[in-house]
Amino acid sequence: MSTATRVADRVEKIPFLDSDDASLLLVLPGLFVFSTFMLFPVVYLIGISFTNAEPANLFAGEGIIAVLTFGEASFVGIENYVSVLTDGQFWNSFGVTWLFVATSVILKIFLSVSVALVVTSDYVRGKRLMRSFIILPMGLPAIFTITVWRGIFSSADFGLMNQLLTGLGFQSVGWLSGRWTAFIAYNVTEMWLAYPFMVIITVSALQDVSEELHEAAVVDGAGFFSRFFHVTLPSIKRPVLFATILTSAASFQQFLIPYVFNQGGPARANELIIVYGYREALSFQKYGRGATISIIALVFIGAFMWLNVKKGRLADGVND
Repeated sequence: MSTATRVADRVEKIPFLDSDDASLLLVLPGLFVFSTFMLFPVVYLIGISFTNAEPANLFAGEGIIAVLTFGEASFVGIENYVSVLTDGQFWNSFGVTWLFVATSVILKIFLSVSVALVVTSDYVRGKRLMRSFIILPMGLPAIFTITVWRGIFSSADFGLMNQLLTGLGFQSVGWLSGRWTAFIAYNVTEMWLAYPFMVIITVSALQDVSEELHEAAVVDGAGFFSRFFHVTLPSIKRPVLFATILTSAASFQQFLIPYVFNQGGPARANELIIVYGYREALSFQKYGRGATISIIALVFIGAFMWLNVKKGRLADGVND
């Protein structure tokens, strides 16, 4: 008998506890840890968003209790929310963020499904070795990978992309000094960071596609593209949709790529919403505004996740 089972049996023997209460008692330590490290920061962030918190007043008191009670920061109601929602820079950041999510997700799906089809094809040799190389980016620190890609997209002539362009007879490009060229660099880097996860999910889904369906389609005279759109794609739709939702949420929260590349430039034109909130809080020391931006971003991410799970019917078959 395991230790957990013995503890459960002893808890259930307590006279004033029924089985449901005993089960709840066992999960209370986990709920406490979760609340401490997950829920408390969110609640604290919400509290700060209703104040004019900044370093001068938030840390004015002495001790941790003073900080937890927002120091000498004053309650300003929804002033921060009104200020943020009427700020043109917020709406520029908001629009650029959603555009980044849409374009990067399209690129990730296209690349991941294409690679997955290659490494599961019967006509390809060395598929095991190829799969090992595919997941290699997952083992590298994100900051290292992003720094390498920043060098690849360097605006200098020695940048790898500019060397490639000049080798093909084109002029070099100031990748990180132009708004849309920098945006393209963001997308390519995000695609590289995220595609291994999506390839793993897609390969797993492809391995479950019924061979009988493909054989029946071949007998009926269906070509490769016809089989892909009418047999393969419907079979892998739900796993790919699940992976897409997760990577979309990650793209919405992307911070390192724009910040390391050019801090969301040029001139804050590509400032994704998380970078915008970070700079408002730490560069301009407006903690109240930064917290407000974070809460707004959290609301939109949560709504996006809930809507996609509901509309995609990803929870079908899961018991309540």
